[in-house]
Amino acid sequence: MVTNPSDINRLARRVTGALGDSWRFLLIEGIILVALGAAAIIVPPIATLAVEIILGWLFFISGIVGLVMTFMMRHAPGFWWSLFSAILAIAAGAVLLGWPVSGALSLTLLLIAFFILEGIATIMYALEHKRELSGRWGWVLASGIVDLALAAILFAGLPGTAAWAIGLLVGINLLFGGAALIGLALHARHEAV
Repeated sequence: MVTNPSDINRLARRVTGALGDSWRFLLIEGIILVALGAAAIIVPPIATLAVEIILGWLFFISGIVGLVMTFMMRHAPGFWWSLFSAILAIAAGAVLLGWPVSGALSLTLLLIAFFILEGIATIMYALEHKRELSGRWGWVLASGIVDLALAAILFAGLPGTAAWAIGLLVGINLLFGGAALIGLALHARHEAV
């Protein structure tokens, strides 16, 4: 456990040194993520399709591996549940690969449900912590309202939003993640100098 201020300073210097040594790799990764994120934002239907296909293969392959392992351990407890899970993963993968547009619709509905539940939970959190968070509870409340607004926008535009919502959100995630890495790389380069 690090409790001594000199230990904390020494640890901080080691982390900064490690980042300073590899800032170029962070910069390259950040630039690539920003480029991929921008591409996904510019053409979200293609990004949505790519995400669907990747998820389809992940489910399909994990189901096959699960099926093989289930039969290899057929005398273990929970055989039928494991078999059901493997078949379910194979079926989900096959559906996503065979009909990626319907998979996009399903994932968009799941995203809407997530935004609704997250929005409600965030609003309730803000209201319960109104006294403790003083002036900052409004930001938390606003975040919950934005979640509910996003859910409403996605739901109102169905089925059309299914074509672009996932790709756009993945693109935004990649863009901000890449920008964060670029910022970290430039800071690490500055500290290393």
